[in-house]
Amino acid sequence: MEEQGSSIAKRLATLISGLVECMCFAGIIFGWASFVYVLKDLHYFEDWCVPGANETANSTQDVDCSAQDEQLSLIFTIGSFMNNFMTFPTGYIFDRFGTTVARLLAISLYTCGTLLIAFSTAATALILFPALSFLSIGGILLILTNMQVGNLFGKHRSTIITLYNGAFDSSSAVFLVIKLLYERGLTLQAMFLFITACSAWHLVRTFFLLPWSHIPYPLPLGYTYGLSCQKRSRSYRTHEEKRPSCSPWEEEVADSDNMHSDPALNDTDVRTKVIVDKAESGTAPGSKERTVMSFRNCVFSKLFFWQLVWLSVMQLRHYLFIGTLNPMLEHMAAGDAKLVSTYTNAFAFTQLCGVLCAPWNGLILDRHKRRQKTEGNDKGMLDSLADLRSCVLSLAITVLQCVGFSICASISVLPVQYATFILQVLSRSFLYGGNAAFLSIAFPLEHFGKLYGLVMGLSAVVSLLQYPCFSLIKGPLNGNPFYVNIGLIVFMLLAFVHPLVVLQECRRREKDLAKHGTDSPALGIRNPGVESSI
Repeated sequence: MEEQGSSIAKRLATLISGLVECMCFAGIIFGWASFVYVLKDLHYFEDWCVPGANETANSTQDVDCSAQDEQLSLIFTIGSFMNNFMTFPTGYIFDRFGTTVARLLAISLYTCGTLLIAFSTAATALILFPALSFLSIGGILLILTNMQVGNLFGKHRSTIITLYNGAFDSSSAVFLVIKLLYERGLTLQAMFLFITACSAWHLVRTFFLLPWSHIPYPLPLGYTYGLSCQKRSRSYRTHEEKRPSCSPWEEEVADSDNMHSDPALNDTDVRTKVIVDKAESGTAPGSKERTVMSFRNCVFSKLFFWQLVWLSVMQLRHYLFIGTLNPMLEHMAAGDAKLVSTYTNAFAFTQLCGVLCAPWNGLILDRHKRRQKTEGNDKGMLDSLADLRSCVLSLAITVLQCVGFSICASISVLPVQYATFILQVLSRSFLYGGNAAFLSIAFPLEHFGKLYGLVMGLSAVVSLLQYPCFSLIKGPLNGNPFYVNIGLIVFMLLAFVHPLVVLQECRRREKDLAKHGTDSPALGIRNPGVESSI
C-alpha cells in the first residue's frame, strides 16, 4: 500500500510540474505584444526609423518608425509560423527517439533562445530572429512531451491533455510579467538569464519525472518510469504489483495473466513486451494477431482529412480575428482611442483564462466516454469505440462556439465584443485541446507525435490565407470586415462535417462488433501499449 501511495504521489508530481512547465515556458512567444514594448524602449531596430515628412530643423518629434514595426512584426511572424510548422519534424523525433531525446533537444533549443535574447543589444537586434524561432520550437517540443502525462490518469486522460493545451495558451502572460518587471527596474539580461537557469528544472523533470521512451495507454500493471525505478529489483514482483490496482487511474490495465508472472517492468520494456506477448498469443488457435495501423494509412484516412479541415478553418478564423482586432475596434469606436484601449485590454485579459477554459473540453470527453461505456456494457462496447464516440459531442461544441464568436464579431456594436472575446477564448481553448485529444484517441500512440505535427504544419499553411483576407479588408472593404466575417462563417460550416464523419465511423464499428465480435478486422482494437487504429 505504501508503494502504491508513492506511485500516486509521483504521478501527481509529474502532472503538477508539467503544468507549471507549460504555463511558464512553452508558449511565451504568444505574449509578443507585451515584449515589443520592452524592445522598443531598449531601442531595438530604432535605426530603421526615418525622419518624417513634416520634421523641421527645431523638431525631432516627427519620426516615421513603420519600418521598425515591420521588423518586429516579421520576427513574430516567423516565430509563430515555426511554432506550428515545425511540429511535424519535432513530432517525428518524439515518436522515433522517445521522450528523453526530444526533451534534451527542446531544452537545448530553448536555452539557446533565452541566451541569445539575454546577450542581445540594439546593435545586435537581428539575433532576435533565430532566438524567437528557438523559443518556439523548444516550446512546442516541451508541450508535445508533456501531453502524454494524461496517459497516467486513465479516465481523466482527455481532461489532462486539454488542461496542458490551456496552460500553453496562458503562458503568453510570461512576457507581460517581463514587461512589468522591466518597468520596475529589472534588466532584460537578468530576467532571461534567470529563465536560462530554469533549464535545470527541465532536466530534473526529464530524468526523474518522465520516461525514457513513451508512456503507454492503457497502463500495464506495475508500470514505472524515471531514474528512481532503476534501483528496483527485476527478479521478482512485489505483492502490490501482483495485486490488481484499486486506483481509479488504473482501471484500464494490460493483460494481467501475462504480466503477473514477469519481472517488474519499466517504461523501456513495457511497449516491446506487450506487443510481443500479444503477437505470441495470436498464434493460439482461434486468435488473430493485432497490427498497428501504419502512419501512411493514418494520414490518408478520412478521419485525419476531416480533422485537418476542422482545425484549419477555425484556426484561420482565430488568426484573422487577432490580426484585424485593432482596426476592427477602431472602426466600431469611430476612432476613440480610449475605447479602443479599453476593449484591447479586455481581450488581453481573457486570453489569460485559457488554462481555466481548456479542461472543460476534457471533462466533456471523459464524462461522455464513461456514459458511452455504461450504456454500451450490454453490447460489449470496446474502450476504443467509447473513446471515439465521446469525441463527437466535443467536436460539434467546438464548431458551435467558433460560429457563435464569429457571429458576435460580425455585429458592429462595441458591447457585443465582450461576448466575442469570451467565446473566442473558449473556442480557441477547445480547438487546440480537442485537436490533441482527438488525435490521441483516434490513431495509434506510436504515430501521435508525427500526426500532431503534420496536422499543425498543414493547418499553418492554410492559415496563410489570412493575408489576402487582411488585404481585402484594408483595401476594397475600407477597413470593414463584415463581409469577410460572413464568408468565413459560411466556410466554417465545413467543420460540421467532421463530427458527422466520426459518428458514422462509430456506427460502422458498432455494426462490425455486433456481427464479428472483437475479431473483426475493421475494428480499432486497443491493445495494452498500442492505441486504437482506424
